[in-house]
Amino acid sequence: MVVYGIPNCNTVKKSLDWLKAHQIDFEFHDFKKKGITPEKLNKWCDTFGWEIVLNRKGLTWKKLTKEEQATIDNQEKAITYLVENTSAIKRPIIEKEEVAILISFDESLYSQTLA
Repeated sequence: MVVYGIPNCNTVKKSLDWLKAHQIDFEFHDFKKKGITPEKLNKWCDTFGWEIVLNRKGLTWKKLTKEEQATIDNQEKAITYLVENTSAIKRPIIEKEEVAILISFDESLYSQTLA
């Protein structure tokens, strides 16, 4: 299992703490340091929807002008933006056997899906 995120994100920290508390083995992929491919983002967008993968509540998105935000109006444009601005990816994203199964942190979903 691979957890994708950035280590200083509070939601990622909650997720990692939950996994450790439940003794679930995982590999951590810091997409700030390791980056992320358009192919991986496309898979996630196909699973969750690009509107979900693009974190519109974070500072990276909010730093854009309304005009800049308005230009990101489909999956292709979102992926182009996210490859360059990995902090705007909703996180964490958990993959099991290379299939994305969870996005963000919801303890009840983690319990149902992972425990």
